[in-house]
Amino acid sequence: MEIFLSPDAWLSAGLIFGLRVANMALDTVRVNMVIRNRKVITWFLGFLQTLVFIYVLTAVVQDLTNILNLMAYAGGYATGNVVGMWIEERLAIGHINMRIISPRRGKALVEHLREEGYAVTEIPAQGRDGAVSLLNASVRRKQIKKVMKIVQEIDEEAMVTAEDMRPVRRGFWR
Repeated sequence: MEIFLSPDAWLSAGLIFGLRVANMALDTVRVNMVIRNRKVITWFLGFLQTLVFIYVLTAVVQDLTNILNLMAYAGGYATGNVVGMWIEERLAIGHINMRIISPRRGKALVEHLREEGYAVTEIPAQGRDGAVSLLNASVRRKQIKKVMKIVQEIDEEAMVTAEDMRPVRRGFWR
């Protein structure tokens, strides 16, 4: 019980928690860089992550009866995943293919998106209730909110999906 009262115990647990959060945040971002084929940043993040991991693991394994350190380690792991996701969302590295299905305002959407500098391919398609416009726009992930704002202003009924993609060859990128 005395372990919970010691300032050193709380400092140690806080350090373990903070470093474990950093470790898992680095891991989450690193995995996303692997997916995007960013070799140099992946190497750097992996190296840094390993150093932090070894340091934290050593601190915890020295006394496996220390519940405070074990809780800090587990809590840091869980929190670090969420922090890593938050960081990755803010970085928004890469490209995404947005598919917009508009039942009535496809032409207006195409015109407005092109006026804003986006490359859009319009494909006539058939939906459950009749003809629709199927629009494909490949944009940088950082531009998703801007494209969504345009879509919502022009056609609130439009259905929008998105999928990660990697440009391979040619095309227009804003």
